[in-house]
Amino acid sequence: MLELQDFRAARRAISDHMRLTPVFAAGIYGDKSVFPDRDHIPDLYLKLENMQISGSFKARGAMNAALALDEDKRAVGLCTASGGNHGMGVINAARVLGVPVKIFLPTNTPKPKVEKLRKQGVDVVLIGAVWDDANRAAMDHARESGMAYIHPFADPKVIAGQGTIALEMLEQQADLDTLVVAIGGGGLISGVATAAKLLRPSIRVIGVEPTGAPTLFESLKHNEVATLPSVNTAATSLAPRQSSALNVDLIGRNVDRIVLVSDDEMRDAARWLWRELGIAVELSAAAGIAAVASDRLGIENPGKVGVVICGTGSDGMA
Repeated sequence: MLELQDFRAARRAISDHMRLTPVFAAGIYGDKSVFPDRDHIPDLYLKLENMQISGSFKARGAMNAALALDEDKRAVGLCTASGGNHGMGVINAARVLGVPVKIFLPTNTPKPKVEKLRKQGVDVVLIGAVWDDANRAAMDHARESGMAYIHPFADPKVIAGQGTIALEMLEQQADLDTLVVAIGGGGLISGVATAAKLLRPSIRVIGVEPTGAPTLFESLKHNEVATLPSVNTAATSLAPRQSSALNVDLIGRNVDRIVLVSDDEMRDAARWLWRELGIAVELSAAAGIAAVASDRLGIENPGKVGVVICGTGSDGMA
């Protein structure tokens, strides 16, 4: 079990290498096209992790996990499998530590993310149809090469690093009533929900997945790690076919509800973020806004709602 001291230790460890990203009060003023015609639109507060080093929250967990390795292990280098953002986070950690790095990507990774990683001048391997396939290749390579494998979500150090977001949010906006967090493999929401509930047990945490990749939704429904037969979403960083027992347990304990949004709803939300607020994000980062806009939180009075805007991109600029 992760304790509050684990999240605070992670914050101390990574603070010199991360940005303190802002919490932005996003009033709904001009373009209301995305939001339903209803009397109550919640007060929205956006945690702008799209402004984080490497372009997403993933840098936090990757750095915390890398710093926790002993020097001999990390000297050989770091490797991982990624939908793109975690790969950038691991590259950033490797550069800080001055060690080699190798990134495995599935072939469904959006081309701009592949190009962004390759421009970093590191070893990038495209393999497998989905993240789960690339992950098997990364783990095999770690065993054969001696490189340290950093899991994007099923690692307590990674989860503790992601949970530092909750510590910051509840300092920056202390009266938040509800947190809305996108779910891929579950590392982000595992950390944010656990840390937030430890700080304030009454706070509500809502997870958001694509309708085409309801990995944790199905896992919690069956109270076990579910493996989807396939995934069908353009939000590829929210689309592993399987999570892990660690994440399912933490999410089951600390997340109040998981809701599903469509790709079209995420596209509309991403476009709203760009047109109304000038915030450019990938589809995955718009999942939380999509859930709020479609009135899908399942809470009659959500109060002040904090949404983690988890990664940058250009999907919302069309």
